[in-house]
Amino acid sequence: MEALKQRIIKDGIIKEGNVLKVDSFLNHQLDINLFEKMGEEFKKRFEGQEINKILTIEASGIAIACIVARHFNVPVVFAKKSKTKNIAGEVYTSKVESFTHGRVYDIIVSKDFLNPEDKVLIIDDFLANGQALIGLSNLVKDAGATLVGAGIAIEKGFQKGGDLLREQGVRVESLAIIDEMDVEKGIKFR
Repeated sequence: MEALKQRIIKDGIIKEGNVLKVDSFLNHQLDINLFEKMGEEFKKRFEGQEINKILTIEASGIAIACIVARHFNVPVVFAKKSKTKNIAGEVYTSKVESFTHGRVYDIIVSKDFLNPEDKVLIIDDFLANGQALIGLSNLVKDAGATLVGAGIAIEKGFQKGGDLLREQGVRVESLAIIDEMDVEKGIKFR
């Protein structure tokens, strides 16, 4: 998606350790007009697919997932990274290692919101090593639901996550795939 790629070039900041800082428009301050275009693009890419639920993980995926859900006219469910007092009853859980935070989380979704009848589209801001998507996919599988695919804003194509998920048969649609990223050389897209 050209608008997203141009915004990454304009406002993205490459940090040491293969970190791309896009917090001025994607995951801290949010450019809703850009998100609207992203939602339209995901709707086109998954046109004709039966989807009745969007699944994401807190926190950065929620805003994008909400805009995408509006285009599909379906609810958003987000996996929480810790069990809170207001999650009562049975839950699905999976372990996820965060590339950005360098720690392992137990992600949780109430069994009330993910069911065998669900046709789920996962939405997230980044795909690097694929751990968040694998964890979310496991929640879908544990619920007996159908995973339609995954929509990703930015994929780091030079890391293993996208290939790993595609090899497992997951349909991954990334709006911007970065093949190379270097502080001095900049960004090269696929």
